[in-house]
Order: sequence, then C-alpha cells, then structure tokens
Amino acid sequence: MLSNNVFDSGGGVKTSGYSPFNTTRPGATVPAFDSAMHHGVCDGAILRAPLGVANPQDAIQPFSWGYRNGYAIRFAPNSHPLAGGLLVGEDGPDERGARPTNNAPDALHLARQNADGTPDYHGWPDRFAFLPSSQAVFNPLGGPSDDLCVPDSTTASGCTDASLALILSEDVPVRDVLAFPPQSITSPLAIEAADSSFTGIDFVPKSFVGGPVQAGAVLYTLEGDFGFSPPNATAPAPEVGHEVKLINFLQKGNQAVALQVQGFARNITGDQAFISADHPSGFNRPTMVRFGPDGCAYVADYGAVRDNGEDTHFVGDGNGPLVQIPGTGVIWKICKQ
Repeated sequence: MLSNNVFDSGGGVKTSGYSPFNTTRPGATVPAFDSAMHHGVCDGAILRAPLGVANPQDAIQPFSWGYRNGYAIRFAPNSHPLAGGLLVGEDGPDERGARPTNNAPDALHLARQNADGTPDYHGWPDRFAFLPSSQAVFNPLGGPSDDLCVPDSTTASGCTDASLALILSEDVPVRDVLAFPPQSITSPLAIEAADSSFTGIDFVPKSFVGGPVQAGAVLYTLEGDFGFSPPNATAPAPEVGHEVKLINFLQKGNQAVALQVQGFARNITGDQAFISADHPSGFNRPTMVRFGPDGCAYVADYGAVRDNGEDTHFVGDGNGPLVQIPGTGVIWKICKQ
C-alpha cells in the first residue's frame, strides 16, 4: 500500500511511488507487477527465469526484492558458509530526482527466496541499509540533479536560491513511499560508504588464497561516485570507491559467520586516477571482477568519465556529464605472487 505522499518533479508534475510518471494515487494498493510488460517483472528486484522453456520471458519470477539498485550479484559456492544464498551489492540513493537524498550507504545483502517461493524483502524504498529513510542524516542538501533545482552556476548549490528553498521545504524530511513495509525486512550483512557504488563480486578460487586472502573470501569492485552528492570523505582522508576490496568470512564452530572487510587494491591518490606522467595507470571506474581459469582476478574498468563532481569541467553540448573519455578503458589482471 502506498503512503499518501506524492513526489514533485516541478512544473506541476507530481507522482506517487510505484506509479507511472505524473500519476498520483495516494494510499492506493498497487498489485504485483502493475504496469509491467511481463508477469513477474518488478523494479528494485532480482528476477529469475528458466532457460529450458520456449518463452522464458513468460516464466519470470521475482527471487528477491526491496533494493534501490542491486547491481552486483554472485551465488555463493556450495562449500561456502553462505551456500544457497546470493550476495547482492546494492547501490544506495543519492542527490537527484524527485526524492533526493544524501549520505545513504551502499549495502551488501544476502538474498534467499522464501521457502514458499515468494521473494524475500530488503527494505527499499523506505529503509536505507539498517535505518528508516526519514532519518535526518539522509536529508538532501539541494543540487543540480534534483528535479526541483533551477540551475544557477553562480551559487554554491548549483541551484537558484528560490529553487533551493523549494527543495529544502518539499524534500525534507525524506518522505515514505509506502504506508508500511509489505513484508518483514531482511537487513544487510554489511554496509559500504555512501556513493561508493558496488559493481562486481566474485568468490576467490583456492589458488588465490594466501596472505590476507582466506578460503571462501570475496573480492568486490567499487566504481566510485558520479558527483551527484558531495564526496564521501573530507580531505586529507581518501574517498571510498574506485577500488577493489576484500571480504573474509570468519566462522568458529557453530557461531554465526562474521565478515572481515578490508582494502585490497586502490590508487595511491585515494580517488579515480587521471593519467599523467607521474601516474601513468590507475583505476577509474572498475565495474566488474571475475576470476579466470588461470586463477587471476580480472577487473573491467570502463575508464574515465566527465562526471558531475566539483573537479570536473566540460565545455560544449557534446561533452556533457557521464560521457566516457575514449581510450581510457582497461582490463586489469591481479595474480597471486
């Protein structure tokens, strides 16, 4: 069931949650798969479909839902303490759209379909990791990607003073989309820094174990922020993102599994690398990690982009934000020595 809140995109356009754009239906009960092209399809969800049927698009089922953006997924091996579960790296919300937010963490979830075949539920849109979305820490600051912002490059926010005031009155506090949680909420296993952006997960093979890497460990890539929100660290502390991190799963006897998270591979600058004579190589946007048959980890990095951050400047209509800079993509290879 929807809350009574509607979300303002400016120009008189308001929309309820889980509704077509410019459609308001406060308090409505939205049936499953409403407006979907195929039965079983819903957003914020991980879907599954059998491959051995004539029309798999007609056999889609939700496996797990309640994610803002469940981007990185990987099933645990059968020999792993998390066997039968699907690790999900979720990219949290940020400062843009009709419901802008700040400081919402990214999160690592364990998805398991319920015994009765229904999907488990992980809290989105009204739970950010462990906390309700209405917590003051998530309030927006106002920025050029907010729907209500009228751009003004002369102000600190990038919005006219009047539109910034409207954002802070309309979008603070962050309002609930739903009247109440539709199911019991499964909390995440762990959280990551805001806007660090989970992009890939893989379990290490036995041949990669050694040093800080224990049996059953995971490597995951963080693409980094796109400048919609302020950086997730204050200099001289390094930002979190544009890197590869390591999780060891520790279990003693019958005790619950504990996660030990640490850095694994990152740039010496602590941010994305812009190539120079002093820094001829480095991560920009690592978007996937997979182990090859040779036991090495391969990291796909699609290269540098012109993002919305304060350190990015672009000139001309053809050089807008999120345009990839040609020739900067690379595949990195990380092997055990």
